[in-house]
Amino acid sequence: MKKVLILAVAASALIACSQQAPADKQVPLTSESSKFSYLLGQDVAASLRQMGDDIDVDAFTEAFRASLKGEQSRITAEDAALVKKAFFEKKQKEMQARARADGEANKSTGAAFLAANKQKDNITTTPSGLQYEVLRVAKGAKPVASDTVKVHYRGTLIDGTEFDSSYARGEPATFPLGGVIPGWTEGLQKMSVGSKYRLFVPSELGYGERGAGAKIGPNAALIFEVELLEIVKK
Repeated sequence: MKKVLILAVAASALIACSQQAPADKQVPLTSESSKFSYLLGQDVAASLRQMGDDIDVDAFTEAFRASLKGEQSRITAEDAALVKKAFFEKKQKEMQARARADGEANKSTGAAFLAANKQKDNITTTPSGLQYEVLRVAKGAKPVASDTVKVHYRGTLIDGTEFDSSYARGEPATFPLGGVIPGWTEGLQKMSVGSKYRLFVPSELGYGERGAGAKIGPNAALIFEVELLEIVKK
């Protein structure tokens, strides 16, 4: 019922919006409908902004007004399907090309960072390429890959951009050690309960070519500060 009500309000607001002044004049925001229409327009624009120059505002506005009035489309349904298919195929190729370019840049930048980091006296590099720095020593037990662990951690890109933090959430994370990225599975097995390490994770031991979420790009090297709080008993 709530969804139907929202759609009904939106429809009435859009109809009112289509009857307002030309786009080069400011519309008076004096009614609930005009204010809602203004905000809805902002939301639509925000969702389309990422498409940039691919949106012809004049053509969009013409079709929008005509559709609200129930007028016949200037493009047939058959042609519409072809146009949409071609457009989205083009956008997909562009996104793939950008991802490849970003991945190559990230890989080069990450390799240079890790090569320089490797030369520091306080950094240990394992045969897999994982690097770590001991921030706090402890004498507790060490987990194995089949264990579940409880940790506090902060993850950043090599430029310092934070993408995740259990500290920020105010609650430690608990997970099976064999179910995370390889850099964590390897790195935490070197840690004793109570210790704190900084892990420098090459992309192949992290999220690789696919990246993760909006902040971790393809082939990105990562840095984690990790405190091993507990090996969780089964």
